[in-house]
Amino acid sequence: MLSDTRHVHLIGIGGIGVSAVARILLARGFAVSGSDVRESQLTSALRDEGATVTIGHRAENLDGADLVVWSTAVPETNPELVEARRRGMPVRHRAEVLGALLSGYRSVGVIGTHGKGTVSAMITRVLDAAGRDPSFIIGGLLLDYGTNARARRDSPDLVVEIDESDGSLVHVRPEVLTVNNLEADHLNYYKDLDAVYEVVAGVLSHDDGRHVAVVHLGDPGVRAVLERVTRPIRTVGFGFDDDLGTVTASIVGTELRVGPHGSTFAVSRDGVRLGSIAVRQPGRYNAMNALAATATGLVLGVPFATIAAGLMGYSGIENRFTVVDVATRVGSVRVVKDYISHPTGIRRVLAAAKTLSDGPIIAIFKPYRFTMIHYLGDEYAVAFHDASHTVVTELYTAGEVPIAGVDAPWLVDKIRAAGSEVTFVPEMEDLPAWLEARLEAGQQLLFFGGDDLFRLADRFIARVGGSRPTTLTS
Repeated sequence: MLSDTRHVHLIGIGGIGVSAVARILLARGFAVSGSDVRESQLTSALRDEGATVTIGHRAENLDGADLVVWSTAVPETNPELVEARRRGMPVRHRAEVLGALLSGYRSVGVIGTHGKGTVSAMITRVLDAAGRDPSFIIGGLLLDYGTNARARRDSPDLVVEIDESDGSLVHVRPEVLTVNNLEADHLNYYKDLDAVYEVVAGVLSHDDGRHVAVVHLGDPGVRAVLERVTRPIRTVGFGFDDDLGTVTASIVGTELRVGPHGSTFAVSRDGVRLGSIAVRQPGRYNAMNALAATATGLVLGVPFATIAAGLMGYSGIENRFTVVDVATRVGSVRVVKDYISHPTGIRRVLAAAKTLSDGPIIAIFKPYRFTMIHYLGDEYAVAFHDASHTVVTELYTAGEVPIAGVDAPWLVDKIRAAGSEVTFVPEMEDLPAWLEARLEAGQQLLFFGGDDLFRLADRFIARVGGSRPTTLTS
């Protein structure tokens, strides 16, 4: 695919996943162009790195390109996608190009419903601590590096976060695959949870190039997938002792301690205690991510002491439990931004927030997709129990066809019926005034959503009196 290509054009180049591929292509010497609907931090950075970026999708943007790259977020009616097909140009999905970029590397990939970006970033930090200077392609801006991708010509190691949202993970075949967890998600693409299991089991069953799969045996979804694998594969299992039950894993976390300044736990391999891991990110879920990175590091031959040092130095990913402490007229309040929209992730983030202080927690949620809230409505209903008050705003439809009777007020009713105090604010732009009127010293305001909600959160911070950022990110 790439051997006879000189100029790659990427539709939606400002997306976090597409921009990562663009950066690797630039570093590998390809001419790169792309388009997006608006300027952003990523489009500006890509221009600085040598890409030609156009705001607005137009047919003439394709001129000179040998290959056109798109992602599932790009609609079939996009004028550039339509024109590329009319011209008979090679058109490839982002995942296909990502898979092609793995060639020649000693690659490790991470999949999972929750935490795959954090685990990928932690593995990168571990390999850096070992002096292996890895390349990486990750769907988030790593605070340790200020980017979501880099290419290293002198290092054989490459870490990739693999998106399973649209089934395209079949195109990405790393030598080591870490499977963190699996739940019902991306139900705009998958029919149900069984369909998710079947795709991942198929990947594990049919990838002859893989050396090993590092699998979270404490997760019931991962265990369900392994039961469906149709041929023998080499696996290394990991998990915390209180999740494993009677299941036997090679790498086991014990003595977990979760507090406001992070977590600590001990690690054993095949019954031999290796030592302790400490991470600065709050919440049990981040300890779980760290155990996944520890297991992967051990499989990759990194000494345990080096893994521990790398994880202790890990700073996080932008908008993954990103904290800003704000001095307001009523006293200090804490604003937390987290990209998660899945109910399990929301529940875990709220539990982590409770460890930081005893103050009231206000959860601000912008629901995502009719399919998500429809099929996971019961899970959303109980996800906000650790919040003192939940505020739901307008639903981001992502272009989906509405489902009769399913909308943001319907979700509000589900949450209220499950015993949580909840308010519906239909217009997202009304949130800053609503929140300011109810400010209390010691509050934590947790924003769950996407970039538009985070921009609103930043405007709210400026509105109520300035900010002092912290390093509590994950």
